[in-house]
Amino acid sequence: MTIAKPAASLSLDLDNQWSYMKTHGDPGWEDFPSYLDLAVPRFLEVFAKQDSKVSVFVVGKDAELEKNRSAFQAIANAGHEIANHSHMHEPWLHLYSRDQIVEELDRSEAAIEKATGHRTVGFRGPGFTFSADVLKQLSQRGYMYDASTFPTFIGPLAKMYFMLTASFNREQKQERKNLFGSLTEVFRTNRPYQWDLPSQVIEIPVTTIPIFKSPFHATYLTYLATFSKVAARRYFDLGLTMCRLTGIAPSVLYHPLDFIDENDCPELAFFPGMKLPYQEKIELLSGFMAKIARHYQLTTMKQHAIEIAKSPLKTARLPT
Repeated sequence: MTIAKPAASLSLDLDNQWSYMKTHGDPGWEDFPSYLDLAVPRFLEVFAKQDSKVSVFVVGKDAELEKNRSAFQAIANAGHEIANHSHMHEPWLHLYSRDQIVEELDRSEAAIEKATGHRTVGFRGPGFTFSADVLKQLSQRGYMYDASTFPTFIGPLAKMYFMLTASFNREQKQERKNLFGSLTEVFRTNRPYQWDLPSQVIEIPVTTIPIFKSPFHATYLTYLATFSKVAARRYFDLGLTMCRLTGIAPSVLYHPLDFIDENDCPELAFFPGMKLPYQEKIELLSGFMAKIARHYQLTTMKQHAIEIAKSPLKTARLPT
């Protein structure tokens, strides 16, 4: 008798070169430089070899640009889910007024659907930022899930590193104060739940290692590998074991930077993990994905949300 494996979801935030430069306060982002022509074929090949479908969170502005059109069509043609990652990828989304949120979602949805043919039902805020008004809009628009929570203590430390490697004025620092999640995120659960809204919106957190609340996403693992691949593998094994022991079906996050290195994009050499050659990153992450697949059925976040909705969910109050 074959026992069905629990679902585990894979997602990729398609943050582009310009969006990182903008968040970091670097000049030249307004020209919208892109590394998608390098990153997209590489991650599509990796997921194809693993026979896995992922949820790709797309930035609306990138979808508008003709130079990115072939990359988006390739993602859609490969059968991956297309989800919404905002229009201008500003990690101060939580500061937006209701009207600004409406405009942001209107623009991103229209651009993404035109470029890919997909209507989005999943959302992740840039830099893991969100608000009650954002969630209310998702509910009104019929979104199935949100994936903006990142329950880890590392977020504030990552923000500190990001701030130290850039030169921000007081206003810019205030805008980015919730980048990578606030301190309150530490106390959020790893388990999916639903928000207290008229129409169900399931929250699927980015999985962190149960109990320890340390990151479990691909970028963190490649960063560890720049110091020791053995340590990165042991750390991954710990995370996967803890998920299995606590009954957490992981939702694993990737970024394009997990498939390129500092030679591909010198402007982002400051970013953790960029010193590791991309071939070594791909080999490492492919091995991790294969290990997850031994214990879980790898799927998109949309399919994961469908499976989650079959069981009773706890309800959480909207953030204040």
